[in-house]
Amino acid sequence: MKPGRNVVKIIVRLIIIISVTALPGIIAISLIPDPPEEEIKEALAAISEAASSNATIYSRRLYREAEAAYDSAMTVWKRENRRFILFRNYSRVISLANTAAEKGRLAAASSVTGSRNLSERLKVQIKEAEKVDSRIEKLFTRYPLKEELRKRLAKGRLLLREAEVAYKKNQLLAANRMITDAEYLLTDVYKNAMEELKSYFGAFPTWKKWAETSVAESARNNSTLILVDKFARKCYLYHDGKIKFAFEAELGKNWVGDKKRMGDKATPEGKYVVTRKFQGKETQFYKSLAINYPNNEDIERFKSDISKGVIPQGSKIGSGIEIHGGGGKGADWTDGCVALSDKDMDILFPLVKTGTPVTIVGSLKNIDDLISSDNE
Repeated sequence: MKPGRNVVKIIVRLIIIISVTALPGIIAISLIPDPPEEEIKEALAAISEAASSNATIYSRRLYREAEAAYDSAMTVWKRENRRFILFRNYSRVISLANTAAEKGRLAAASSVTGSRNLSERLKVQIKEAEKVDSRIEKLFTRYPLKEELRKRLAKGRLLLREAEVAYKKNQLLAANRMITDAEYLLTDVYKNAMEELKSYFGAFPTWKKWAETSVAESARNNSTLILVDKFARKCYLYHDGKIKFAFEAELGKNWVGDKKRMGDKATPEGKYVVTRKFQGKETQFYKSLAINYPNNEDIERFKSDISKGVIPQGSKIGSGIEIHGGGGKGADWTDGCVALSDKDMDILFPLVKTGTPVTIVGSLKNIDDLISSDNE
């Protein structure tokens, strides 16, 4: 046998031996499962995207499900890694990671939609609350609401302003809490105030009769008439049944309702006449026109209220009601009188004489007309 052939045979045998020896290792390496790193990475990215989309707020259920699936995937992965390398099975890990990724993407999408829907709803709520506040402003700015309603109104308006600021800053959850409370408070105030106002306007038929008969007498007698509309804060000067002047008026601090007794700071309602005219040092209010409050009807009502216990025993009916100057403050501040600006008193004073009729009514408009004009 030639030496060259022996060398070839030896090499072939060595190759065979090496191959046979290495084959199990090669097979073993090929059987090692790939770790689910990509799936875990994808799941984590989806959950992070959901979190940045505020899914913890707007899509809490899906976000929690995504987190739970991710945590389970990590737990199963760790458990598999403790097993012998050839016995590891990552299929469950991959399935859980895929679920986590899917839930995360759904949570992100749902959160974006939820945020958009909430933003749109808040925009509507804020607008509606502003409308209610505007109605309160128009009807009740100078209406003597009860102290509790005043406090609730102030709180409601503050929450509305804060909700508007939070909304502009895209702090939607904070805005949602604030506008919900503001809407409740403002609506409640408006409801209670309207109930009180409707009760007050139960006297409208009487007011209307007083006003109509007074104007008719002015027209029939070609005479002068002072007509005060308390709700409108207007003092009208009529002559021959026609309005000649309209003045802004300020009333008693507690002007709603008829005057019942001394110290209630209410402006009386009824048909009166001018009894005296004062000016200069005769009055502290520039110029004034005293009226005959209490008249006979006032006295009878006062006695009836005393007997029925409506007002306390020992109360006095009061007096000294005037139309006087010193007004123009933009608020109701008198003890029951009707105040005009000094400039307006300069116009009114010389046109009025002792005996001139003075009719004071709650309103010349009925409540439906007031509400209708308020909603325009």
